[in-house]
Amino acid sequence: MPKYLLSLIFVCATTFVWAQDSQQEKLEQRKAQILQEIKDNEKMLQSVRKKEKSAVNEYLIQANKIKLKEKLINTTAKQEKVLSNDMYINQVKVNKLKKELAILKEDYAKMILKSYKSRSEQSRAMFILSSESFLQAYKRAQYLKQYTNFRKNQGLEIQSKSAELVDYNKKLDGQRQVKKKIIAENQKERATLEVEKKEQQKLVNSLKKDKNKIASDIRSKQSESKRIDRQIDRLIREAIAEANRKAALEKAKENPGSTAPKTPVSSSKIVMTPEDKVLAADFKANKGRLPWPVEKGFISLGYGDQPHPLYPSISVHNSGVEITTEDGANARAVFAGEVFSVMVLSPVNTVVMIQHGDYFSVYQNLSKVFVSKGEKVTIKQNIGKVRTSGDTGKTVIKFLILQNTTNTDPENWLQNR
Repeated sequence: MPKYLLSLIFVCATTFVWAQDSQQEKLEQRKAQILQEIKDNEKMLQSVRKKEKSAVNEYLIQANKIKLKEKLINTTAKQEKVLSNDMYINQVKVNKLKKELAILKEDYAKMILKSYKSRSEQSRAMFILSSESFLQAYKRAQYLKQYTNFRKNQGLEIQSKSAELVDYNKKLDGQRQVKKKIIAENQKERATLEVEKKEQQKLVNSLKKDKNKIASDIRSKQSESKRIDRQIDRLIREAIAEANRKAALEKAKENPGSTAPKTPVSSSKIVMTPEDKVLAADFKANKGRLPWPVEKGFISLGYGDQPHPLYPSISVHNSGVEITTEDGANARAVFAGEVFSVMVLSPVNTVVMIQHGDYFSVYQNLSKVFVSKGEKVTIKQNIGKVRTSGDTGKTVIKFLILQNTTNTDPENWLQNR
C-alpha cells in the first residue's frame, strides 16, 4: 500500500478519535448540567413541600424533574454509545498492532537465524574479498552495513509497537471500567425514575379528588391573566404612542420650517432611530441564544393555547412563558436595552419592560424593582426580585417577548438548557 495512502488512513482515524473524545467531553458537561438542574428542582420541590400550599405546583416541579431524569438517562446512553465506538476503534488498532508485531517478529527471527548461520567474520570477509571488482566490494560492504542497521531498526520498531500495544490495552481497560460505571449509573437513574413516576401518580390521584376546585381556580387565574394581558397591551400602546409623539416633536424642533404630520401617531409600531435599528437587528440575530431571565428554573407553562399539564380537558392561554424558579430569585435582563416602562399592575405585581429597538422583553410578577424608566441596562443585569406567592408558595416569573405589540414565543429566543 502506498505510503501516502497509509498516512491518509492514519490522519482520518486520528481525527475521528479526536472527534469522539470531544463528543464524550460535551456529553459529560451536559450530564453535569442536567444533574445540577435536578438538584435545583429537588430544592424547589422541598421548599414547596415545606410550605404545603400548592399540590399543583408540586406536580409541575415533579413533572419537570422526571423530564430531566429522562434527559439524563438519554445523555448517559449517548455517552455509552460514544465510548463503545471509541473502544471498537481502539480494539481494531490493538488487533492491527498484534498482526504487525507477529509479522515483524517472524521476519526478525528469520533474519537472526540467517545472521547466526553466517556469523563468522571469515565468511563476511570472504563475501567482500570474492568481489570481482573494487566497486562490487564497496557495494557489498555497504550492503552488510545497511543490513546491520535494518536489523537494529527492526528490533527498535518491535520495541516501539510493543510499547504502543501496551498503551492501547491499558486505555481499553480504563474504557471498560468507565463503561461499566456508566451502565451502572444508567440503571440506577432508571430505577429512581420509576420511583419518581410512582410518586407523581400518587400525587395525581390525590389531586383528582379536588378536580372541581382546582379547575375553578385555573379558570379564575386564566381570567385574571387575560385581564392583565389587556392591561399590559393598553399600557404598551400608550407608551409607544407617547414615545412616537415625543419623536415627532423632536423632529419638528430640528426642522422648524416643516409642517407637522397629518397622519395620527401610531400606537402599535414604534418609530426607531438609526441606533434603535442597529439594536433591533442585534437582538434578532441573537434569537435562540438569549440568557434566561432567571439564573435557575424551568418553564412550567409554555406559550400559546395548550391543555393544562394536569387536566388536559381544560385549555389555558399564555401570552408568554411562566418560569418556576427558587424563592428569592432575581429577574435579569436578557439583552442590553433601555427600560421602556415600569408598570404597577397591583401592590404585589410590578412589570418591567425593556426596549431593544422595536423588540420588547417583559418581566412580570416582580415584588421589587431595581431599575427605573429611561435607565440603560446591560445583559444579565438584575432588574428586580421575583415574587413568591403567599397562596401557593410558587416563585414564578412571567416572561414575554414582543415585536412592537405582537407577542412571540419566548422559548424560541432563549438558549437551550
